[in-house]
Amino acid sequence: MSSNGSNGHIPFVDLVTLHQELEEELVSVVRSALRTASFIGGPLVAEFEANFAAFCEAKHCVGVSSGTDALRFALMAAGVQPGEIVITVPNTFIATTEAISQAGARPEFVDIDERTYNMDCLKLQELLETECSLDRETGRPFHRRLQKAISAVVPVHLYGQMADMDPILELARRYNLIVVEDACQAHGAEYFSAKENRWCKAGSMGHAAAFSFYPGKNLGACGEGGAVTTNDVEIARKIRMLRDHGQSKKYYHDIEGYNGRLDAIQAGILNVKLQHLSRWNEQRMEAARRYNELLAEAQSALVVPHVPSWAHSAYHLYVVGVADRESLQRDLSSAGINTGIHYPIPLHLTKAYQELGYHVGDFPVAERTARHILSLPMFPSLSLELQHCVAAELLRFVVVKQNSGPA
Repeated sequence: MSSNGSNGHIPFVDLVTLHQELEEELVSVVRSALRTASFIGGPLVAEFEANFAAFCEAKHCVGVSSGTDALRFALMAAGVQPGEIVITVPNTFIATTEAISQAGARPEFVDIDERTYNMDCLKLQELLETECSLDRETGRPFHRRLQKAISAVVPVHLYGQMADMDPILELARRYNLIVVEDACQAHGAEYFSAKENRWCKAGSMGHAAAFSFYPGKNLGACGEGGAVTTNDVEIARKIRMLRDHGQSKKYYHDIEGYNGRLDAIQAGILNVKLQHLSRWNEQRMEAARRYNELLAEAQSALVVPHVPSWAHSAYHLYVVGVADRESLQRDLSSAGINTGIHYPIPLHLTKAYQELGYHVGDFPVAERTARHILSLPMFPSLSLELQHCVAAELLRFVVVKQNSGPA
């Protein structure tokens, strides 16, 4: 669906306009691959890996088949072992925890910050200090209740905004933990590190980072794709083997690996789009600023995204909090405005993880957040005219609710 609103609908995301603008460049990538029969690996993949590593200000990038594979391979290559615990947050897409469990580890959660929706560093510290004993041999925490060692932390840079990395990295240093950034929604996001006294890109701060290039991401393929960035040459080497059946060279399998390669055509498409990513992110930031201004008078009833002074969000999503989320979503839908919910069920309460033994109330901030968040339309070509339509409907809803009073 295009973003001109001529059919009376406002899309949640507009992938048509973007691809129409780049159609000839993208088609030329496919033509080149057809003429050379270069479909797997080769110069298109290598070129994209070099360019994306530079964009993220990381030393290495390894293209893989999806963001889930990127996170799984990163954990495995960084040294997470089967049976260990990896800490993350319950307010994220299930791919975060799938990657952990499919690497053989057990996901353990800490609650999120009330304002940023990202990992609460104080809760992480509390878990490590009160629920764990220190293994003197490894220097790592041993979770007393679960009777397992903790080996890694996966901070999720949610909705386009990085987690508070300085305290997370300091805790990781203190407890000898691996840090793998889940940057699948944070292409181009930045964090001001007081420790380093500079702005740092998502994907450059942990031992490794995982990116997804699912079509709706800030940098999206025309299909599936992902990548790992890292400053560690050994992690990069291991991921190259893991993605390609464990091969160190053709038919020489040093380990048992996976079929997790990035297609050359997708790499070529991503390379074209990467040249526009900074501009697209600026357009998203400008759209977010407009939303903030348009919705200012409703902020007693509507919580707009909080961006700390140390963050530059890439605004993969623009997520608001509202008391009666279901009614608002129905109201917007009736007005032809498409929205999303990211995410309706915290992972610790999903059926997929019921055997882990979590209960309602274990992570109250994530649970409360899941009941109230709504993602508004957000994409680079989102116009002021369409945002006025969204804001007008939101303000109308808020006024009606305020006037109706309690039931």
